[in-house]
Amino acid sequence: MPKLNIGEQMPDFKFNTAKKNDLYVHDILKGKTVFWVLRYIGCTVCRYDVHMIAQRYDAFKEKGAQVFVVMQSDREHVRKDLQETALPFEIICDEDQAIYHLLNIEPAVSMEALLGDGLEKLQAKGKAAAEAGFSHGDYEGNEQQLPAMFIVDENGKVIYAHYASAIMDMPGIDEVLALL
Repeated sequence: MPKLNIGEQMPDFKFNTAKKNDLYVHDILKGKTVFWVLRYIGCTVCRYDVHMIAQRYDAFKEKGAQVFVVMQSDREHVRKDLQETALPFEIICDEDQAIYHLLNIEPAVSMEALLGDGLEKLQAKGKAAAEAGFSHGDYEGNEQQLPAMFIVDENGKVIYAHYASAIMDMPGIDEVLALL
């Protein structure tokens, strides 16, 4: 499948979360839905992103939106990693990377390409994550996997699509909220 573009329909793929099995996109759509595609739960900056989304989740609800985070992690890693954390959203567990492949979210060609020109931003985010108590966990999936983001309306129409060119080439929470 080619990359998704604004105005196209989000495929109605089947997925599992850390808590639920056999869900379909059409079953979960209400208002606007953000599919925040990250790497894996052991990635320090991804853990921090999950934490920050949870901290600001009321702002998403105020905009009539919900968030699903997609990760290469299996549900056991997610459950173990978040056992002390009650998230207000679901993490889609895509350990076989079927969703990444379906949506054509490619990995970087090298670790250098994954970093791109965002080393300083990554270091700053890593420092903020460490200060918040996060450290690297288990490695899962493709270490060079790039992130992406899609926002769809209640009918599954893509109203925002972003394929990152490097790990730090992602909109921040305030930018996402402004898009809603």
